[in-house]
This record gives sequence, C-alpha cells and structure tokens, in this order.
Amino acid sequence: MTAVLQRPTALAIPTPRMPSEPITRSTPAVAYQRVIHQTVRREFRLLAGLASWAPADDAVRTAEITRHADLVARVLIQHHATERELLWPALFRSLPDPEAARDVVADWTSRTALLDHHLRDLSTVARQWAVAETEPAREAFVRACTRLADDVDAATAVEERDLLPLLSRYLPDGEWTAITRRATTTLSGREQMLVLGLALEDACALDRARLLAGLSPAARTAWRVFGRRDFHAAVVRLRGAPPAA
Repeated sequence: MTAVLQRPTALAIPTPRMPSEPITRSTPAVAYQRVIHQTVRREFRLLAGLASWAPADDAVRTAEITRHADLVARVLIQHHATERELLWPALFRSLPDPEAARDVVADWTSRTALLDHHLRDLSTVARQWAVAETEPAREAFVRACTRLADDVDAATAVEERDLLPLLSRYLPDGEWTAITRRATTTLSGREQMLVLGLALEDACALDRARLLAGLSPAARTAWRVFGRRDFHAAVVRLRGAPPAA
C-alpha cells in the first residue's frame, strides 16, 4: 500500500478567492494577467515549503518537486515572451501617446530579463539536488524558490500598478483575442491541463468562468474528460492533499 505524505501544517494551501471590485477595470486581458501572476506567485511559495520538508535523498520525491518547479518556471518564461513579443506592442499601437509608456515598458523589460535568468538558474539548482541528494543541495533549492517567489511578487506588483491600468483602458478586446490566437506554447497537452487547473484553483467565480469560456471547445472537452481528473491526482501526489477546487 502506498503511503500518503502528510501535509505540513505551515503549508499555505490555496483556497478560492472571493470576487472583488479592483481599482483597475477587469477586462479579459487584465483578468488573465492577474490569474497568471497569482498562480506563479503561489506555486513558488508552495514549492519552497514542500521542498523544505522533503527527504533530501528521496529521488522520487525530489523528481516530483523539481519537475513541478520546471513547469512553473517555463510557464512564466513563456508568459514574459508573449508579453514582450505580442502584448506590449499591441498596447503601444493602441495608446494615444506611446512615448508616455515607453519608460514603463523599458523598466518591465529589465526586470523580467533578470527574472527569466533566475528562472533558468532554478533548473541548475534542481539538477544539483537530484544528483547530490544532500540537505545542503535541497536547501539551495528551497532558497532559490523563495527568492523567485519574492522576485515574482515584486515584479508583478509593479506590473499590476503601472501596466494593467493601461491595458484596462486602452487595449481593445479584439486585440487581446488576436494575441491569444497567435500566442504559442511548448507545453504538452497534459501540462496545459495542469496549468489550467492551477489557475482555476483559487480564482474567483468570475475569473473561473472567463478562463473556461476562453478555451477552445476541444480544450474544454479535454478538461472535462481527463484534465480535471489528472490535475486532482497530480496535486495530491505533489502536496499530499487535494486541490482547493
């Protein structure tokens, strides 16, 4: 019989959020940005907590945790690429005075370039833990996840303060629809279902409805047929507890 790992009492398992009335009007583009930000912030915090109580020399457990860290890092790197290549150029085209936002986007570019570098470094730290199977290697991974969580907190706070109001006011919904159609991903189908589950997990009812409505019919069917089931099983394996929703 397979033993179920017990969840540490200090681990902050997500719970669905209540809808709020944000200062920035929540268009589909703004809502998507906020959901992605919330997901990656939460997952890096959870990963630091999970790794801190994982046996340093348990190869299976190490693989589960580091594989999830790699997925979250790839999601954020791809998200930054979409913003850099598609979203901010579309915003510039829609602004009445593009020069007024040029410094804000330049600051975002500098911050995310450094953040992407740290995200790629995480894979190196993860491999070192997997090879060494020692407590110092595990603690280095914990520190890397904690630092990333702090960095993502800071970067997304500035983005939500300075750029999301511009998206809310000036980016037409049609431009956002075109961006979602042009955006590409290297994630497998099952990875995409897992990320969808993570995004839905603590989203408010309105954001959940928007996320699901934005999926293609094939993706909605995949989520209903196997995606939700696989997401539940993956979360239980990773956290030792079922997802919040």
